[in-house]
Amino acid sequence: MPDARAGDTRSPARTAAGLPRWIGAIAVVAVLLLAWLAYYPGLRGGFLFDDFANLPALGAFGPVDNVATFLYYITSGSADPTGRPLALLSFLVDAHNWPADPYPFKRTSVLLHLVNGLLLYALLARLAHAVTTDDAQRRRAAVLGMSLWLLHPLFVSTTLYIVQREAMLPATFILLGLLGYATGNDLSARGKRGGAWLAAVSIVTCTALGVLSKANGALLPLLAWVIDARLLQAPRSGARTRGMQWVRAGVVIVPSVLVFIYLGYETWSGFAKGIIAERPWTVGQRLLTEPRVLVDYLQLLWIPRPFSTGLFNDGFVASTGLLSPASTLPSLLAIVLLLYFAFAIGRRYPAWSAALLFYFAGHLLESTSIPLELYFEHRNYVPALLMFWPLALWLSAGRASRAIASSSDATPDDLYVVRRVLMFVLPLGFAALTFLRADLWGNSEDQALLWGEKNPHSPRAQAYAAQTEAARGQYVASTSRLERAMIEHPDDIQLALNLVGIKCEAGTLTHDDIEKARKALRETPDVGRLGFDWFEEVLPAARANRCGALDLDAAEKLLDAAAANASVQRTHGRRQDILNLQARLALMKQQPDRALTLFNAALDADPRPGAALQQATTLATAGQPALALAHLDHLDAVSKPPAGPGLTMPSIHQWLLWHDGYWEHEIAHLRGVLADDVKAKSDAAQPEAH
Repeated sequence: MPDARAGDTRSPARTAAGLPRWIGAIAVVAVLLLAWLAYYPGLRGGFLFDDFANLPALGAFGPVDNVATFLYYITSGSADPTGRPLALLSFLVDAHNWPADPYPFKRTSVLLHLVNGLLLYALLARLAHAVTTDDAQRRRAAVLGMSLWLLHPLFVSTTLYIVQREAMLPATFILLGLLGYATGNDLSARGKRGGAWLAAVSIVTCTALGVLSKANGALLPLLAWVIDARLLQAPRSGARTRGMQWVRAGVVIVPSVLVFIYLGYETWSGFAKGIIAERPWTVGQRLLTEPRVLVDYLQLLWIPRPFSTGLFNDGFVASTGLLSPASTLPSLLAIVLLLYFAFAIGRRYPAWSAALLFYFAGHLLESTSIPLELYFEHRNYVPALLMFWPLALWLSAGRASRAIASSSDATPDDLYVVRRVLMFVLPLGFAALTFLRADLWGNSEDQALLWGEKNPHSPRAQAYAAQTEAARGQYVASTSRLERAMIEHPDDIQLALNLVGIKCEAGTLTHDDIEKARKALRETPDVGRLGFDWFEEVLPAARANRCGALDLDAAEKLLDAAAANASVQRTHGRRQDILNLQARLALMKQQPDRALTLFNAALDADPRPGAALQQATTLATAGQPALALAHLDHLDAVSKPPAGPGLTMPSIHQWLLWHDGYWEHEIAHLRGVLADDVKAKSDAAQPEAH
């Protein structure tokens, strides 16, 4: 059979098997349509968890309808040093203000998933030149490999979780970069001078764009190195030109080595200096745990199921030794064996070798020493891109093809029918499972209850399920769920605070519940933003005495317990939150001078103009405009405009707000309003002239 790279004299409109090539195009379109239909039930779902932490930035400075608000918004990200501005930019496709309708966000994410599938098809079709000369097999394998990834149910929790657009966009740029690199390599091998330039520009540009979407975009050079070493240097791939050798060294290998150096530093730092105090495990325990996590990921990928643990993985137990839990050592050995296997079979089975090495390389940033949370399904979105391609190559081989995922093994003819049946059954089966999972994502109440069932040891899952039960009026079931969970997690504030809130609604709150909440607030390793948001809702209820045992004095004791928490004391933002709440409580108790002192202390903890404006407004709303002006004077004393933009997006954002005069305008406007209020209050206090 002639090698397509050497020139095929057959009609370009027909494949090697004699079938029109447009059938392949129809197959791709059919798969994309099938994926859309599988995801469609999930489009009716709502916003979830981190969506509420990120998407309100769309309205933080008013509607994003002019250059100024656009710049304020696009620089407002705080995740990663870059702030992920391209991910933020993508949300403007769906809304320019907040609150917003979740449907357009989910629709765009599904469409982006389809685009990524199409790019994956193009990449697989090109890479297949390294492992087979059969043009028909290449295209069938590309369609099938794309189908199995695109339709896999595991990625529902990436695609339909709106904020994970941040995980999907790096995949887009990684696929574009790899496709450009492979194409450039192919052109260079054919003597085209622009090939090396295309490869270099593709890697450099797409790495930058990927990083501006999420930090794991920095893995593109390493992923290109894997493909280059296992597929593009295969015997069928042609000679490597000097230009491509320089590109490989300069834009692929060197950046990859820098990633390893960075991870080495993070590992050393984690052992030598410790990690963030909010993590209940050490970096050593994390490194022991991640092999178990990766084994679990691989099981989810190769044994797909309609439902999984979803977004709640805080119940995943960290390993504290090689046999604690017992699965730690077997999982570690399994990962070592898979890596050995991936390197050992490189020449004989290049597709399998590439898929395995690509998978582990794709997990380097999020599944090693960087102290992120232990487990999230969406971390497989990029690493699994090549996962099913070797299987697709085997299933799509012809009756007598000798070039499948290996360069020499023949395919038994007696498996031909089985392979052809599986080519249709597997994608349809994946689509059915994805449909079931997407349907669950479209029903938030059923989703909450199922996740509660699937995650019995997750405080987050139990709190979320309890909230759903309470919203249905099932207070007994809700409180029973939380009380059971608190036996295992007595210091978890999600459980303790939700129990107080739900019992308050049910009218069954006791002083014992308050004491449990005090203990949890004092001892939890991370009060987080949850505590602040909960108190914002509870304080008005305590002032109105709607909860019996939870009056203003009880609320004050809870706040004092939170203030005594070690994580609050060492975290500027959390300390500001608690002082702010204590100041609001002081206002409710008719103690305005104490409130001013506490607001000033909150500003000292984290001198941000936005916090000062909010706190001054709170004082003014409470009838204290003079104290509000005094608080703004305190802002002038403790906060100065930055001298210039820093190296991180949050510092650039703050510099931009000052440089553009945003804060000066807001402060001057509020001062004017407050001055008028002070004058009006003074005039009202004067006796009427007779």
